[in-house]
Amino acid sequence: MEPHSTRRRLLGALAVAPLLGPIVGLAQPARPATRAIPSSGDAIPLVGLGTWITFNVGNDRAARDASADVMRAFFAAGGRLIDSSPMYGSSQEVIGHGLAKLGRQADVFCADKVWISDVGQGRAQMETSRRRWGVARIDLMQVHNLLAWEAHLPTLFAMKAGGELRYVGITTSHGRRHGELERIMASQPIDFVQFTYNLVDREAEARLLPLAQERGIAVLANRPFQQGALLDRLARRPLPAWAAEIDCTSWAQFALKFVISHPAVTCAIPATTRVDHVRENLAAATGRMPDATMRARMAAFVAGR
Repeated sequence: MEPHSTRRRLLGALAVAPLLGPIVGLAQPARPATRAIPSSGDAIPLVGLGTWITFNVGNDRAARDASADVMRAFFAAGGRLIDSSPMYGSSQEVIGHGLAKLGRQADVFCADKVWISDVGQGRAQMETSRRRWGVARIDLMQVHNLLAWEAHLPTLFAMKAGGELRYVGITTSHGRRHGELERIMASQPIDFVQFTYNLVDREAEARLLPLAQERGIAVLANRPFQQGALLDRLARRPLPAWAAEIDCTSWAQFALKFVISHPAVTCAIPATTRVDHVRENLAAATGRMPDATMRARMAAFVAGR
């Protein structure tokens, strides 16, 4: 679970007298930086929203509305990409509830997954996912954890060619099956790949991230906080003063800036149940970003904790 952060807020009111000229509005919060999807050139914000566990709240109306509040804050801060899966319990329906409540179906970048060994049921599962979201089409459909990928990918490519979805991807997590994922990336014309990458789990730097750049494949980085374990560990120590050089005000922003500053990463997808945390996460995609020297300093600092 992410720690509380101190965040600057815009304060004050604007007083206007009749003859003082046009009204000048309050400055708006910075919008998150974006990165282009290599296969299309379309850009998406560097920080998205994951929903594993956090949006699996069943039919609890209050919890569903709380998730909608997180989504409201996410969109207000400039977020677009939300990631889910049939594996994530009720999360798809909870997303659909939030999108309907907010009227944001047209604004979301919908990233979902096919997760079924019976390939003949794949299309039906994907259509169920689309209905649960309440969107006209899925933007990105990914084969979840490489399950039956050889059979699913031809279906996804055909759906893309027919305009039923925009992008095709494949996923893994927890640092598993990188060898097989590398072979798929090298041989298949996928648009996206998703895997674990954070300040501690950095195996992807050796082959997967360079290969993604070489092949023009967008990268979604999952588990940027190690499901909260990384932040719990870092919270025992104060944020280093030099973190201000990259406009970090919290460990969550420190961890996210490390991930999204890698040039191969298109979007990180932290999950949260809290409005203040989703705002904090999106703010990590603003301000100064670490260069290669700073990234090495950040990694060395965390390795020494």
